[in-house]
Amino acid sequence: MLRTTTSSMWASTSRLLRQPLASATTTTRFSRTAAISSLSASTRLFSISAAASSPPPPPQYSNNGNNSAAAAAPRHPRVLVTGSLGQLGSGLVKELRSMYGNENVVASDIRKAPEEFMASGPFVYADVMNYSMLERIVVDWRIDWVVHYSALLSAVAEKNPALALSVNMTGFQNMLELAKVHRLRLYSPSTIGAFGPSTPKNNTPDLTIMRPNTIYGITKLHNELLGEYYREKFGVDFRSARYPGILSADTPPGGGTTDYAVDIFHHAIRTGHYDCFLSKDTRLPMMYLSDCIKGTVDHLTYPTPLPQSVYNIAACSFTPAELTAEIQKHLPHFTISYPDPAHPDFRQAIADSWPASLDDSMARRDFGWKEEFGMERMVKLMLDKIQAQVDAEKKVVSSTATNGPAAMAA
Repeated sequence: MLRTTTSSMWASTSRLLRQPLASATTTTRFSRTAAISSLSASTRLFSISAAASSPPPPPQYSNNGNNSAAAAAPRHPRVLVTGSLGQLGSGLVKELRSMYGNENVVASDIRKAPEEFMASGPFVYADVMNYSMLERIVVDWRIDWVVHYSALLSAVAEKNPALALSVNMTGFQNMLELAKVHRLRLYSPSTIGAFGPSTPKNNTPDLTIMRPNTIYGITKLHNELLGEYYREKFGVDFRSARYPGILSADTPPGGGTTDYAVDIFHHAIRTGHYDCFLSKDTRLPMMYLSDCIKGTVDHLTYPTPLPQSVYNIAACSFTPAELTAEIQKHLPHFTISYPDPAHPDFRQAIADSWPASLDDSMARRDFGWKEEFGMERMVKLMLDKIQAQVDAEKKVVSSTATNGPAAMAA
């Protein structure tokens, strides 16, 4: 997160900025690389070695009749989404692009994106632990808002705490500092994991005892407090919501403790049986992905800072046994097994430290949060979507088997 500033760097940059407009425009149009290489060695500290996309064209300006000044034409906010290839990021990118236009939502990750995702709008490589790389993206793409999803989730973080500390905390701190320097709106979700064993289990409020005992929860609580500090100290527009477990049929589980509630549907359709890693009576708050995206957008786009930075949002709570019973209404032959209580899975202790239900009345009051999906509707939709995926896979296999020999003979 260290940034170096030297007099030689600023002098070099100043000389570049004093170039005639026509010369600067020509340089930008025909040789971005040449422009960068003309800077001093210290200036090149801020360059990106692996830019995946070219920055957008300059904004258009309109003359309002006063020759002495030109006003910028109104434009949509330009949003950067980190961790955009994950379950939440990919859905949010799609929603924001439908609102603001493909070119105004810059997706980023450290993995190669699928062709369809790449074709839908700008995508850049972004290592959230590299401050100078992030700053270059913010400046080149003229970012206004950042949605910061890059993080290691609960179960993965417990297996690699050192990496979780680096990604979850250093990455967030880099984003906060960029928000302060460049006056960005920063949305970075928290989690029910930020609570702990001593937190009231039922109807847990926004403000309560918070002493998490997992590395994931510790990093998220750290981020909540640091974000609130930057809001009070530096005026950063920091916003966050504590997400419950999120259900989606569109992407595979990503390493969270609540992922059983996604994995169970795939097994119900594909095999008819599921080995659950949580006990049958473990109650946790849950939400369908489209509700999560809706709540995130409502919170992110609220025109003014809200009374508090961090809010609970939730839809419903259920146990593995209750979820199984609902699935069996549609698939009567579905079966499930649970761990031996004498030898629980390590994720059981994580789940036991989390709330069973959330009080999200402040979010409902302050920015109009309201869910659309309860458990019954979620179950039917998840089963329908995964069944459609399986049917499509079977058609591909059948088509390959039918056309393969003929194609080879031809």
